[in-house]
Amino acid sequence: MTSTPEPSAEADDRLIGAHDLALAALQEITPASTIGPAAGYLVEDDGSVSLRFENRLPGYPGWYWTVTVARVEDAGPTVLELELLPNEGALLAPEWVPWAERLAEYRAHQAELAEQAAAAAAESADSESDESGDSDDDESDASDDADDDEDDDEDDDDEESEDDDFDDEDSSGSRVLHAGDLDGVDIDELDDSAEEE
Repeated sequence: MTSTPEPSAEADDRLIGAHDLALAALQEITPASTIGPAAGYLVEDDGSVSLRFENRLPGYPGWYWTVTVARVEDAGPTVLELELLPNEGALLAPEWVPWAERLAEYRAHQAELAEQAAAAAAESADSESDESGDSDDDESDASDDADDDEDDDEDDDDEESEDDDFDDEDSSGSRVLHAGDLDGVDIDELDDSAEEE
């Protein structure tokens, strides 16, 4: 709750009591529903009086309608100005910052974000490169293993073809050669001639 200042010796009682005049002036710029009860007054240095009324306008907590009234010579009170002014602790807009400064801050922030994105992309590319390098090594190892398997298979085939030429063993355990030529000589013929003798 706001305290009402004590009227000074120079304060004009007719100005302090000009509530009806002040309310009529306020209702020309804002609906009556936005104007609350009287909330004190302030005597200005020039002798004019600022009458305050509680504000019921949404979005302006802690603000007051202020109507400044004065008298000119022997005339009655008249309205000088109408304002919606904040009281102590009222919700205020942030301090105004020139557009050039706000734009510079925005650009600096965008540049910072771009640098972060580039760094993240480079890190991601490095990790993918490392992973693909491991994958190439694995593929190379697999290919070497496959080549070794093929060599083993070929060796096995060679051994099998040699074994086909030696299909029996004699009583001494040595293999007997059948169905083949040895240096152009038919072995079977040699065996037959040996039996005839």
